Amino acid sequence: MNTRQVIDDSAGPVSLSASFNNDSSCFSVGLDTGFCVFNADPCELKVSRDFNAGIGLAEMLGQSNYLAIVGGGKQPKFPQNKLVIWDDVKQKAVISLEFRTSVLRVRLSKSRIVVALLNSIHVFAFSTPPQKLSVFETADNPLGLICLGKKLLAFPGRSPGQVQQVELETGNVSIIPAHTSPLRAMELSPDGEVLCTASEAGTLIRVFSTSNCAKIAELRRGVDHAMIFSLAISPSNTLLAVTSDKSTLHIFDLPHPRALSRRSQSPSSPSEEAVNKWGILGKIPLLPRVFSDVYSFASAHFEIGDDFSSGAPYIPPLGTSFGRPSKGVLGWTNDHTILVISAGREGRWEKFVLREGEDGRRYCVREGWKRYLGGG
Repeated sequence: MNTRQVIDDSAGPVSLSASFNNDSSCFSVGLDTGFCVFNADPCELKVSRDFNAGIGLAEMLGQSNYLAIVGGGKQPKFPQNKLVIWDDVKQKAVISLEFRTSVLRVRLSKSRIVVALLNSIHVFAFSTPPQKLSVFETADNPLGLICLGKKLLAFPGRSPGQVQQVELETGNVSIIPAHTSPLRAMELSPDGEVLCTASEAGTLIRVFSTSNCAKIAELRRGVDHAMIFSLAISPSNTLLAVTSDKSTLHIFDLPHPRALSRRSQSPSSPSEEAVNKWGILGKIPLLPRVFSDVYSFASAHFEIGDDFSSGAPYIPPLGTSFGRPSKGVLGWTNDHTILVISAGREGRWEKFVLREGEDGRRYCVREGWKRYLGGG
């Protein structure tokens, strides 16, 4: 017998999606009534626009007045195959792009608009009118995975588990065979030199150098299957945060190609700390691999909310009436502060900080939380 109370649909707006801007100083929320923009830390409402219709996707361009928005919810503001670039100063659409299928994700820079559809990535010049620069075919990409850096663009390849990496200046394409199962999450470091990927298995995060596409590390989230929600790399490019449907936030030390290169060129042997960090147990013959993997140095619990069931099959968080709101979205405001935002009926913001304990170990501690749509 189901004894749960019926949720009152008139209790205020529902957030359909939530995403940080490029430096995590702000986050934008698509609502079933419009969209909002919040300052990230402290969490404070900055902009609210009521369209009396749904926005399933809202992506900011830095701290500018431009947002990429796509319709969503039970009463979409726009068709879901239409992308609108919204100028919030003029409070009107300044660019519109229509596609044959639904827009799943958008990434913006001052010079480019990158759009993910289910089986293709479309790159446009950020101009009026927008000029199409290139189109790339992909394997099924229901999550609309895209990473847009200053020099690189990364997205799923034509085969499941592959990554295509494109140099924006030259157009050169590299293929990274990252996983054997479809990709679930991708993240490019702020300096563009490291790419992290996770598959649908959700047990390992693989780390690649973008300069030569070499795998430089494997980080183990756990041994059980999990749905990875988000990956985020710290401003210094040295820490990785991971969230999953286990309601756990993990923090890893992240190797960097420059540091590894210096170590390999040094005539002295690696330090004991470095050897331990990257798996000294792996040198012991016949030891099961799980003992040699690198685990997170700190973890903490974050809230998913009642409108997510980890047992159900995944539906892309596009804000449709049947879709699932985005959860566990990560942003670093500095090298010791991580924010986790989740959409849903109880849109939630949580703040975690890294602290060193008296035992010399680092810990991840929740410092605060609130319901950004009000009520807490």
